[in-house]
Amino acid sequence: MPTLPPPVRLGLIGAGRIGTSHARVIAERVPGAVLAAVADARPGAAAALAEGYGASAYDDPQALIDDPGVDAVVVTASSTAHTDLIVAAAGAGKPVFCEKPASMTLAEMDRALAAIDAAGVTLQVGFNRRFDAGFAAAHAAVAAGAVGQVQLMRSLTRDPGLANPAAVPPWTVFTQTLIHDFDTLLWLNPGASPVEVYATADALVAPAYRDAGLLDTAVVVITFDNGARAVAEASFSAAYGYDVRAEVFGSGGMVTVGDQARSSLRTYGAAGVASETVRGDVELMIDAYTGEFVELVASVREGRQPSVTGHDARRALAVALACVESVRAHAPVAVTEAGLPGAVPVAGAVGA
Repeated sequence: MPTLPPPVRLGLIGAGRIGTSHARVIAERVPGAVLAAVADARPGAAAALAEGYGASAYDDPQALIDDPGVDAVVVTASSTAHTDLIVAAAGAGKPVFCEKPASMTLAEMDRALAAIDAAGVTLQVGFNRRFDAGFAAAHAAVAAGAVGQVQLMRSLTRDPGLANPAAVPPWTVFTQTLIHDFDTLLWLNPGASPVEVYATADALVAPAYRDAGLLDTAVVVITFDNGARAVAEASFSAAYGYDVRAEVFGSGGMVTVGDQARSSLRTYGAAGVASETVRGDVELMIDAYTGEFVELVASVREGRQPSVTGHDARRALAVALACVESVRAHAPVAVTEAGLPGAVPVAGAVGA
């Protein structure tokens, strides 16, 4: 019988909500992966998560990065720490998986990319929709010419609610939520680049937090250099569940993707037709999260670039930051490959 390759030992930094979910995915759903270590600066947080998987626990992320028993580093800590952790992992010569956004400014993103390139390691970023079966099929159809020339696009994210508005930093709707949609639209329009965005946003869900900078409802129009127009929208108030969808319309047809139904079950009665819906991102995207780490393991073993890289992350971040500038200016803002003139750092952010 052929000898199986040794498992890829992953070290997870960040034991919060998404880190806890990713730990379970790595340990239970990804062939060839082992959760070797967990780190979190909050006392006891790493140990509490690591215990259930027999993993090492560290209060210092650098100790995990330096652990010779860790082959690759998974970053799910607060977004403001992402750049430094990517740079540190690259300095140790280890491949990195980082949740989005990989950095909070273009300058920080460029610092992370420079460290990755200098070390000769890889950086995969957590744009999970690329690993959802429906979204992947839509991308393949568009790339194969099924819709002809892309003309109109749409992507949306509607979150079920805001548990604690006070804990949500300014501009989260663009840098944390819609950044998924920006990557999706870039991916579903192969070979095209965004040239302009016009963003509007307001606090309709939690208006009392408007003055603190929390915008919870947004619509963005993106113009691409191939003439296509795209609309991205987000809300933190989907009473019916977690809602993620996309549409690509072209000269030869259209593809749509996204369904918040928990299963194909429909009940028919006097009140009408009903179906149960998914209530959270982890439940909706669990197979996509699994696919991300299957790809990470494959790229590490094969010594190749992952299918979604830090350069993809930079493109999506440039659109997100352009949206911030557009809302501030109440006007369209250009997007360039070099970045955005006058773009400013974005205030602190929560984890992915």
